[in-house]
Amino acid sequence: MELGIELVPKEQKQIISRLMQFYLYDFTRYLELQVDREGLFPSYPGLEAYWNSGINKFAYLFTVDGNIAGFALVDRLLRDPEGQFYMTEFFVMQKYRRSGVGTWAAHRLFDMFPGDWKVSQIRANTPARNFWHRVIGSYTGGEFQERFNSRQGNPSQYFSTLNTNRIKK
Repeated sequence: MELGIELVPKEQKQIISRLMQFYLYDFTRYLELQVDREGLFPSYPGLEAYWNSGINKFAYLFTVDGNIAGFALVDRLLRDPEGQFYMTEFFVMQKYRRSGVGTWAAHRLFDMFPGDWKVSQIRANTPARNFWHRVIGSYTGGEFQERFNSRQGNPSQYFSTLNTNRIKK
């Protein structure tokens, strides 16, 4: 299995927009999302900023043997006490889940952006929370903190990629 990760250029931004429909479909288990009269979920708010905001937002595509397998949206946080990087969205297509693709992609992104990270989930999305505990735990040797948002109760994991003893591959 040949894994790849690439920054999505502006000319290909529609790929992320289309994949976002599958991502939002997954969230119908946890949020009240509805499709419109044409069968589409609403546009993801702020998606355009990943190609128009300069150097603080990054959209990545994951591939397996040249086939699209998922995406991530990563934000560089400026002067934020919660960290330097935020995993804004992370999606692996059903076909590739539980195959190591998500773990590989997340670890690769952590390697690409050294510093303090924040990763959040919707409170009801237990599978995502379990996934991130495993992924971050294996990356950091268990050195992360989890805190809950005081308003919505959503969990977030906080960790540094600078303090790990991980062997970079």
